Amino acid sequence: MLETLLRFGKKIIPTKIFTACQPFYHRLLAFFGAFIYRFPSRNIKIVAVTGTKGKSTTVELVNAVLEEAGHATAVLGTIRFKIGDATRPNLYKMTIPGRFFVHKFLRDAVDAGCDWAVLEMTSEGVKQFRHKHIHFDALVFTNLSPEHIESHGSFENYRDAKRELGKVLSTSRKKEKTIIANADDPEGSWYLGLPVEHTYPFSLKHAEPFTQTDDGFNWTFRDVLIHTHLPGTFNLANMLAAATFGISQNISVDILKHALEDVKDVRGRVEYVDAGQGFNVVVDYAHTPDSLEKFYSVFPQKKNHHNICILGNTGGGRDTWKRPEMAHIAENACNRVILTNEDPYDEDPEKIISEMAAGIQDSKKLKTLLDRREAFRTAFEEASDMHNAGKTTHVLITGKGTDPYIMGPNGSKEEWDDATVAREELKGMLERNRHYVI
Repeated sequence: MLETLLRFGKKIIPTKIFTACQPFYHRLLAFFGAFIYRFPSRNIKIVAVTGTKGKSTTVELVNAVLEEAGHATAVLGTIRFKIGDATRPNLYKMTIPGRFFVHKFLRDAVDAGCDWAVLEMTSEGVKQFRHKHIHFDALVFTNLSPEHIESHGSFENYRDAKRELGKVLSTSRKKEKTIIANADDPEGSWYLGLPVEHTYPFSLKHAEPFTQTDDGFNWTFRDVLIHTHLPGTFNLANMLAAATFGISQNISVDILKHALEDVKDVRGRVEYVDAGQGFNVVVDYAHTPDSLEKFYSVFPQKKNHHNICILGNTGGGRDTWKRPEMAHIAENACNRVILTNEDPYDEDPEKIISEMAAGIQDSKKLKTLLDRREAFRTAFEEASDMHNAGKTTHVLITGKGTDPYIMGPNGSKEEWDDATVAREELKGMLERNRHYVI
């Protein structure tokens, strides 16, 4: 009721006045959310995961470690909401919904008897004070690279929003506070210098010796050999983050090994889509230049290989600086680049695509298709031809991951899921080909 009244006030108050009062508005919502649900974070252990990339995967890995160790868990993140054995997809198109939602979620987790809540925390959430009155026991920092620059005003503001979560940890009411931070990232040293009881760095050198396999990695953690199914060194870093968190909570390496080896994939994060086709289709959320480059590195161009890359961008009205840069990265990694619609919001999607296309020098590689489903269909037909010609072929679909909608003008939205649509189009293609053969 209170949130409804506050939202009504937002509609009738002049924009300039509301913008000036916005920080107070968000703080007020955060306080009342915590108050109404009786400050639930005081009654459950909470580990927050922040960084630019790898948050969602690390959340799932930390949850797997805790569950393998026998803990009842709750998960709040971009991919899903989970309390105990009950789970449902996050359809909000935001990692952290309203403050009332967060505190109700934590209260429900407490009432369900959960020992831990694993929370994915974003800079946008911090900007709107959605972290307020949540008392962390532990914080995992994955990495930092430019993102949401237009929203925050500068990279420094974006970085400081992330750092705010470290400050929240250091002032938490909890007695034994722990930071787990990526020592390979320049920003990691700031987190490891926080005034908390326990600090645990992690680094790729802690996984040595490690080797990439056809279905993941073999790596060593504290003298124990672990085989994991998630490809890419970026996922190895996520594994290390979760393993190091487990060590910080006195979870044995044998339990860590079983937990991490049991994770076969993470929805929307290097997710393979198999409908019986002869080529690989992979869906990933990669939405920054750095994450896109690292994702493509899993599928390097080789002789007799053919990469078809479907690329949108983060969406209308945001981070316009990276449009040509991401297209240029795709040009270097792919034999074919299909630029398509993603989340235009109120911006002209053709304008977005043209700004991306400016980053591509070889026009022979480029194809633009505004309709995202048509882009999938076209990519799959080309991939089928390449496969029949004897080439190892990958269709790499990036930008949305598990996003549940394509967002259009004036708040319009189309239900969407990249993996689901890809599977539909693959089955349609296989059926057409079957009829053609007959």
